Amino acid sequence: MPPDFRFSVKLPKTITHTARLERTEDLLVSFLGTASVLGEKLGCLLVQLPPSLSFDAVVVERFCKTLRGRTAVAIACEPRHASWFAEEPERLLARLGIARVAADPARVPSAAIAGGARAFSYFRLHGSPKVYYSAYPEEFLATLATRVAQEAQGDRTVWCIFDNTTLGAATRNALDLSDRLRIPAG
Repeated sequence: MPPDFRFSVKLPKTITHTARLERTEDLLVSFLGTASVLGEKLGCLLVQLPPSLSFDAVVVERFCKTLRGRTAVAIACEPRHASWFAEEPERLLARLGIARVAADPARVPSAAIAGGARAFSYFRLHGSPKVYYSAYPEEFLATLATRVAQEAQGDRTVWCIFDNTTLGAATRNALDLSDRLRIPAG
């Protein structure tokens, strides 16, 4: 593994889907304790929310403050309910220093655009048209390479995760994107 390689680790569903961000203190302590074995290789935490979890400012702020208070690692949130794509959630995430994921496929148009805190960017690509299965075509990857390069200006860190893993498309797509960005493999 290259010396500058970092891991992005997704919070467990027991926190995001089962507890739905409420009363998660013990779960967070356990998860962060386990994730801490990565040491300096831990670069980002991903909070992927269930599609049914609507935005609730009180719950979200309490959870994010608790998580932020326990780690200095970058945090990205992938909301999937339409209520998250409005001014109030954007302002709250920005104020708490949490990036909003740019996702594909996007459940609403603004879900395709990175938001929240803008210290770094996080793209999460699940495959389209068939989620987890479909490989991305050349045209999509060319446009993505342009977007990633723009987001990386000014030394901003950009995470780009391909989650279309079922038939192995993620590896091919990641290598193609790396070639387009001229990032050395490894």
